[in-house]
Amino acid sequence: MAVGRRDLLAASLALPFASTAVQAAWTRPAGLAPDASIPLWPAGRLTPPPGLVEQVVQRSDDPNASDRMLQGIARPRLDIFRPAKPNGAAVILAPGGGYRYVVIDKEGYELARWLRDRGVTVYVLFYRLPGDGWTNRADVPLADAQRAVRLVRSRAKFDGIDPARVTFGGFSAGGQVATSLLTRFDAGVYAPVDAADALSARPDALAAIYPVVSMDPAIAHAVSREKLIGANPDAAREKLYSPELNARADQPPLWLLHAEDDSVVKIANSVRLREATRAVGAPCEAHFFERGEHGFGLMKTAGLPVAIWPELLWNWLADRKMV
Repeated sequence: MAVGRRDLLAASLALPFASTAVQAAWTRPAGLAPDASIPLWPAGRLTPPPGLVEQVVQRSDDPNASDRMLQGIARPRLDIFRPAKPNGAAVILAPGGGYRYVVIDKEGYELARWLRDRGVTVYVLFYRLPGDGWTNRADVPLADAQRAVRLVRSRAKFDGIDPARVTFGGFSAGGQVATSLLTRFDAGVYAPVDAADALSARPDALAAIYPVVSMDPAIAHAVSREKLIGANPDAAREKLYSPELNARADQPPLWLLHAEDDSVVKIANSVRLREATRAVGAPCEAHFFERGEHGFGLMKTAGLPVAIWPELLWNWLADRKMV
């Protein structure tokens, strides 16, 4: 059930900040780096698995096209990009990485800067990875996504956002995080830790960009599937973590983007989710392009029709009065 705007605004004004700013694990020139980084969970709430060490790996040789990834996430957090003149909209981004790492630039900071320049306050989510040894491995990405939405709403007054205009977006495996949140935003995957957890974790809109969705071996991204639910899950577990099998009428409005020539994550993931969403009567807009392959983000769309995708997303958000 959706929470009313007035209730959310009242709750956000009464809540203390759940965390304080911390230094990011990397630095970038002014304007490219986030304005702040905040821990997702209160100090002492998480005990990282033994030997888990965070590492930033640069995958690009081009100094003008950074492509970093973060491995071994022991400190899940939100990196914040603040616009000069906030328009009240908030977007949380979950980059991809096959549940092996989380991409920093291509599916995180790039779109964050694009949205920030249009007045949106953006939060890039670095979520825990299920193959890193956490207890309840399959639920830790969803727990971090739920917590992110609640924490962002709890900071509404401080960050100058409307807690009833929170969009969640995910790319690739981050799209699996997003679509899991789409259908399981109220699942009890963690015990409340502070006042922020009294708020709804249901986003007001949700975008999934070339998303991993299904755990059906016929169309699943094999690496993401194994990391999330193991090599030999039973049918019940496979169904629980397949969002297209858990669509519900009260899920947030959904926006989908996929390239038909995606050789990494089959377009059937998005097609099945679109059909399941329509079957339950929930809103869904889908954009499928002939070319684009996988992981195009913003940088890899030059010269292709899919390059228009950020504007399509923006128009959809505007039509829903989210931006």
